[in-house]
Amino acid sequence: MNIRILLVTCVALLCFLGVCQGGNLRKKFYQDSCPQAEDIIKNKTQQHVSANPDLPAKLLRMHFHDCFVRGCDGSVLLNSTANNTAEKDAIPNLTLAGFDVIDDIKSAVEAKCPKTVSCADILTLATRDAVSVQFNKPMWEVLTGRRDCTVSKSSEALANIPAPFFNFTQLKQSFASKGLTLHDLVVLSGAHTIGIGHCNAFSSRLYNFTGKGDQDPSLNSTYAAFLKTKCQSLSDTTTTVEMDPGSSKTFDNDYYPNLLQKKGLFQSDAALLTQDQSAGIAAELVDEAKFFTEFAQSMKRLGAIEVLTGSAGEIRNKCSVVNS
Repeated sequence: MNIRILLVTCVALLCFLGVCQGGNLRKKFYQDSCPQAEDIIKNKTQQHVSANPDLPAKLLRMHFHDCFVRGCDGSVLLNSTANNTAEKDAIPNLTLAGFDVIDDIKSAVEAKCPKTVSCADILTLATRDAVSVQFNKPMWEVLTGRRDCTVSKSSEALANIPAPFFNFTQLKQSFASKGLTLHDLVVLSGAHTIGIGHCNAFSSRLYNFTGKGDQDPSLNSTYAAFLKTKCQSLSDTTTTVEMDPGSSKTFDNDYYPNLLQKKGLFQSDAALLTQDQSAGIAAELVDEAKFFTEFAQSMKRLGAIEVLTGSAGEIRNKCSVVNS
């Protein structure tokens, strides 16, 4: 009996510490209330990806930025109002794209099942479905039942979203604050295998790393020379480069061989090589099958961060505004 009480106490403590995040999410949450929901989301997402091959990277980034602020609650989708500057207008989110896609999917779902499916679930499912298009099968499991928040503050985005110039300690603390492990940090960094980076997010590594007009010594010199042909000054805020040179539209594990050759684009990428444990995990993920397996598990954990379930929050009628 004492052992049983101890076990129950331990489980309760782990839940309190955040290990049991997302415990109220489940498979096929809308099976009775809107059985077509996941198919509608998948089909609309596939249509948008066919028209815009850059979309998987855009939705992956949006989902990540949403989950790191107040949890995966659709807060990044809300528009600013006269009295409040929302997350999407915070500096880290000014280059986010794909809001129109989420709005279009939401409209299609609303037409079939009004006031039933949350924007938070739509963003989470659409992200998975967009990345999965090239594989023609779901790349990770998405549990559903999230509800939408009614609060979105730009200051919280600035405080919570890990920056591209973070060092290892800052990255580890940022992920730990969301209940994610060092392993999750290295695995989820692999999302940089698709998408682009803006010059101003990394050009200090090329031209002014320590404030003395120097180059980051941890950056592959050949790669640095290439980047300088793209980003020709610290003041360039518009030029973009592929995060994964040569395959930035293909979801694969090329990020890790590139990283180990010191070709990680951001300072936060290079930071993973500054500690033996994280560098070792990166070396293991050169095995693509292992990366896909680990990425699926880490994305499931990411999608469960601080979710609103039950009667918390609301089901927004439009993803960009709270219900009146």
